[in-house]
Amino acid sequence: MPDGTQNDTVLHRRLLNTQEGEGLRCLAAFVQGDGDDRRFRAFFASGTLANRFRSSAEAGAVIDQEFSILGGVEVAGRATGRDPGVLSLPLSDGVLQLSPATPEPELFAGLDVGLTIVNGHAPQVVGDWLSYHVTEHGMQGALVVHRVWPGEDPDQMAKHLAKVAKTLPGLKRLLILEAHAPLGKPDLPREDHPVLAPDAPGKARMEMPATDPYRAPLGEILIYEIAKWGWLSEAGAVLSLDPSDIVDLPNGGPTVFQKAHTAASGVVALHGTRVYPWRLRQGKRARIGDHTCRRFDHHGITRKWCVAPSVTGQENPWRVIRIANARPDPAYVTHFWRCMGLRHPRRAISTLVPKSSLIEEPALLELARHLGETPVRTPAAPVIATEPAAEAGSTTIVTCMRNEGPFILEWIAYHRAIGVDDFLIYSNDCTDGTDRLLDALQQRGIVTHRQNPFRGTSLKPQHAALKAAEEEEVVTRAGWVISMDVDEFLNIHTGDGSLAALYEAVGDATMISATWRLFGNGDIDRFDPDLTIRQFTRCAPQFVRKPHHAWGFKTLSRSLGHYRKLGVHRPRGLKPEFWDQIRWVNGSGRPMPREALRNAWRSTASTFGYDLVTLNHYAVRNSESFLVKRDRGRVNHVDRDQGMNYWFRMNHNTDEDRSIHRMIPAVEAELAALLADPELARLHTDCIAAHRTRIEELRARPDMAAFYAQITSERMQRLSRLHPHFGANVYHAGPEVIPDEIITADLSPNYFFTVPRQD
Repeated sequence: MPDGTQNDTVLHRRLLNTQEGEGLRCLAAFVQGDGDDRRFRAFFASGTLANRFRSSAEAGAVIDQEFSILGGVEVAGRATGRDPGVLSLPLSDGVLQLSPATPEPELFAGLDVGLTIVNGHAPQVVGDWLSYHVTEHGMQGALVVHRVWPGEDPDQMAKHLAKVAKTLPGLKRLLILEAHAPLGKPDLPREDHPVLAPDAPGKARMEMPATDPYRAPLGEILIYEIAKWGWLSEAGAVLSLDPSDIVDLPNGGPTVFQKAHTAASGVVALHGTRVYPWRLRQGKRARIGDHTCRRFDHHGITRKWCVAPSVTGQENPWRVIRIANARPDPAYVTHFWRCMGLRHPRRAISTLVPKSSLIEEPALLELARHLGETPVRTPAAPVIATEPAAEAGSTTIVTCMRNEGPFILEWIAYHRAIGVDDFLIYSNDCTDGTDRLLDALQQRGIVTHRQNPFRGTSLKPQHAALKAAEEEEVVTRAGWVISMDVDEFLNIHTGDGSLAALYEAVGDATMISATWRLFGNGDIDRFDPDLTIRQFTRCAPQFVRKPHHAWGFKTLSRSLGHYRKLGVHRPRGLKPEFWDQIRWVNGSGRPMPREALRNAWRSTASTFGYDLVTLNHYAVRNSESFLVKRDRGRVNHVDRDQGMNYWFRMNHNTDEDRSIHRMIPAVEAELAALLADPELARLHTDCIAAHRTRIEELRARPDMAAFYAQITSERMQRLSRLHPHFGANVYHAGPEVIPDEIITADLSPNYFFTVPRQD
């Protein structure tokens, strides 16, 4: 590569003069001046120890400035060596001989310059970035730091940018600084891999690629200082952006450079939004104008900067996202777009961001029109007219059961009493008469019973059931649908406790989430077939942030096509074109935040609410019945044991709540009507008998007998009333990490105990 000038005075190419010696890697070194007035500045790679350097006029340099910047070291001072072509830098254990370059601030003196760092970006991407900012923001110069990959031909970049430069009469100077040494973080893979894309879905399941310091995100942050002291210290203003970053159109207002010249501090903060194409046409590479979408549920910003060096001074270090020791003028904050299809080329958009989160941004559509681009648009969303919640139609519950026989009739009676119209119940592998009772209920038109179709699929039983349910008439014709379990009861606090009263209270809501309140066994160990809602009144406090599951919710949702499928806690597969038509409220009727629309399954301190509805969750019931529950396994997390940790997390007896008792007379009336049928009464009695028999069998097993002794112990009874005192790691580790003295102490309300995370 010629180290000189091409295209008359517009295009210049330079090599980053990285050198190694004495166990040090010097990224660049500059010496300026003559004779005794020679000043030097040297920049050393991350990991350099500042105490390696010493000041000695006799040894070649007097150091008067030394900075440690994010792992790298910058030293400056007076060069005293006799050879003007050599910088002798004294060390604590020797002398480092460097061949310095001469700074060239005159190349960009007085010009408004863009500074960008190329890391695998195609020449066309860099050319488009250059052309856009010259044309739209009056950029007069550009310093392009080209991180050259092994095997890459840097001439291809230079040739393309030379061609672009000829079309830009406003461009006065273009310098390509080629770095052939690795500048990336040594412990990270290549930057364009989806594992490093901030919004990429499924990162936890991705295999981390091999580390690659040539292609990894920038690690040698001193490259910004090198650019400043080597070439940009006398520039009019400097705009720092990635090649995938595009500053908003000025639209008749000041350009970003004009703002920097005007700002009292000389610094303009740039706040960026990550944006994406909806889809690229077959065989076409992404361009600026293809990026028309942003996430509706993300409000974070990416930061860059623009600075006028003559205003801020040259001594404030330049970093990736800010100018150190300089406060940006808040009146001049400027927005830019980070085009992720340019940052991660050749990657499917769905590997970079959940497409269910993408919506079109009008400003980006205008930008595409301005650039003459015709991007692929998102699907048009018809406006779905919705009647008030109270007029939406029938309500259907979808559930899964296995060996729940003794509890079925109460659960159905309760939910019929509050206004549920239809029950779609999937069962599998029942040995207690559950399936026979459900068949009889179906024959009487009370439920729709199906065998769970999970066998022969890769799906868990609950997911297989929900998938099959989407084709059932009781779901497709319903106005409202909820997936919930037989140990969950919708406890409605408004009006007369009915669903009609709840729907009336939420106006035009399309989704209503009822947050769990975990009910414990209340120290009841023996199975009794009396009503669950009457027996168990001890529960968790309403405000209970831990354990993690305490604020799970289930969701009543309208059948409006806003989502693609049913889900365990809420519908799944948001169709993003409908995001602004969803009216999702919590159990107090307050709107849920847009960040919840795609994946939320539990409430938070800002979204929980119980004013209108609670989901009473009787997860453990009594100790004997819990043995049966543990024995049969779970319908969703089938590979997880419902053992001591589960009992500890779910058995809450701190508070008491009897609000659901107002529904007992209505439930007893419904239950009596069901039991008036001799066949249903017989099958119900058979289920109770089978449940008792299974309890006896399990208690006779040594392992289950030991487990029963543990969960009924005085220690566990005491712990069930102390949950608010424990941190999340205690629930991860299990009750055995809690010292006995805590259990027996009279704890203050603010007492808190936790342990380190145990993997």
